Amino acid sequence: MKLLKNCRVIGILLLVGTVVLSAGCQNKTVAEKEGKAGGDGKYETLTLRYQGSPGQVTFPELAEDLGYLDPIKLEWVGNTTSGPQDIQTAATGEIQFGGAFNGAIIKLKASGAPIKAVISYYGSDEDTFSGFYTLEDSPIKEARDLIGKKVGMNTLGAHHEFVLKEYLRQNGLTEEEIKKVTIVVIPPVNAEQALRNKQIDVAVLGGMLRDRALERGGIRKLFSDYDLFGAFNAGSYVFTEKFIKENPNTVRKFVEATAKAIEWARSTPREEVIARYEAIIEKRKRKEDGETVKFWKSTGIGSKGGYIQEKDFQVWIDWLIKSGELKKGEIGLDDLYTNEFNPY
Repeated sequence: MKLLKNCRVIGILLLVGTVVLSAGCQNKTVAEKEGKAGGDGKYETLTLRYQGSPGQVTFPELAEDLGYLDPIKLEWVGNTTSGPQDIQTAATGEIQFGGAFNGAIIKLKASGAPIKAVISYYGSDEDTFSGFYTLEDSPIKEARDLIGKKVGMNTLGAHHEFVLKEYLRQNGLTEEEIKKVTIVVIPPVNAEQALRNKQIDVAVLGGMLRDRALERGGIRKLFSDYDLFGAFNAGSYVFTEKFIKENPNTVRKFVEATAKAIEWARSTPREEVIARYEAIIEKRKRKEDGETVKFWKSTGIGSKGGYIQEKDFQVWIDWLIKSGELKKGEIGLDDLYTNEFNPY
């Protein structure tokens, strides 16, 4: 077990080193791709490469479907269930933008990656949140019961790991005890099944996947991020600083369009939003299960148009300093995000 933990630490260090090196010297192929994206005199780049999320519609995808992004087009290169992987891919230039939990953005930025957040794209509220669920008959009732147990989540070093550790710390577990809670990486679409098959003891279920699982019954909530923090913006989209500098009009259009899509989803009747999401999934033909969008309830974003608030990052800077993963004054808010492109 000790060997596995050491390997994981070494692997993470190697990955961060690779990301920083790659971000610092983007290869010729990537540069050529960016050049071929072309411009029209007003926008420097007319094609933005990105990764999607299986069975879900992102706000940039919604913006494109609503016509808010014209004449810029999105180029889907595949799916991801990991925010850290998404922003690492953006940092190396393989895609133009990526999204992740704000704590993961801080960690990648602190490692030297030249990225900057431009708009919030997900968060938690009373309708849309990430919950930690056990089986109804599970003996797990409180934080201490998680010692020696397996918790399934989408990725390491992101939103759900931060929330889990905060819950454990708030409930009196020591750092050594927290290390005895095993995190298992599992795709969100498989988390419910893994829980019901008792491959894991707790599953993180959020949004539409959570509501779908609750409809089937037999599970109960242990706690949620909303229980711990209330309503908050949790994650942001990032571009590299180089891309922002060279493509300011394109970035502005992207942020404006995404912000408008967020407000469209917020102000449009729920049934209409769901119908639009279903139509988008049907049109793109990615061989995915689109049933989960029927459970959509809210944007989960606390600010108008995804406007990034100081507290969205400051709380995680403080958390990382407290946990010893970041030094005080090592990174400032101005290094992390900008609202200059957001009309809201």
